[in-house]
Amino acid sequence: MGTLYIVPTPIGNLEDITLRALRVLREARLIAAEDTRTTRKLLARYNITTPMTSYHEHNKLAKLDTIFDALAEGDVALVSDAGTPGISDPGFELIQEALARGVPVVPLPGPSAAIAALIGSGLPTDRFLFVGFLPRQPAALRRTLAELAPLRATLIAYESPNRLVATLDAAREVLGDRPAVVARELTKLHEELRRGTLSTLADHFRAHPPRGEITLVIGGASEAPSAAPWDEHAVRRALRERLARGEPRSAAARAVAEESGWNRRDVYNLSVD
Repeated sequence: MGTLYIVPTPIGNLEDITLRALRVLREARLIAAEDTRTTRKLLARYNITTPMTSYHEHNKLAKLDTIFDALAEGDVALVSDAGTPGISDPGFELIQEALARGVPVVPLPGPSAAIAALIGSGLPTDRFLFVGFLPRQPAALRRTLAELAPLRATLIAYESPNRLVATLDAAREVLGDRPAVVARELTKLHEELRRGTLSTLADHFRAHPPRGEITLVIGGASEAPSAAPWDEHAVRRALRERLARGEPRSAAARAVAEESGWNRRDVYNLSVD
């Protein structure tokens, strides 16, 4: 019986691969690749001719026999589209099945967009939580953010460029205006790590729509104990004072929400009342 090797591959720059990974890819009986087109470019770069089969979300069950037949004769290397297999891709299911069948599983260290973004962010690295892709639906997104809000760990998520601004806005409303970093196109030609607060980042990318692959890093909850939430009377009083000074209703609601710990939409509805 062979070994299932978990082989990280570059997330952009093809030089970001270890000598051990190249050796495993050369010596394996079969490479199971999430995207054979992407992996073929890597193999061509290093003159590797190992046979390859596709293994992705839509064929993961149909390909099990092919992969375990190969494991019966030798080693198989599992690679994802980019980065470390098993992170936000179907690779973890193959790993689970291999372990259930008694197949040795050996992970190799290597590239990961989540870890690269974290260590380049300047945010605390002693405690962090990777949450994968955040929900697309606004209500589900807000619920997820509310569950994460009390955690003091740095938060890491993958996000689509088309949804980035909406996610930043929702995160600021639910989490408060925390420090954050948008890591875009890591290791590639147009790599960018833009640091700021959730609100300044949202404003920037609203004016400059982003492209490419994005990793979002958000600071954890403050170590200081939070003050008790304001009651409705206190919220209404603060709103009246700001509106009396001539502040626009939306700006007043946003400021009071940040001060009070209330949801901005609820504060705005009170201001209308």
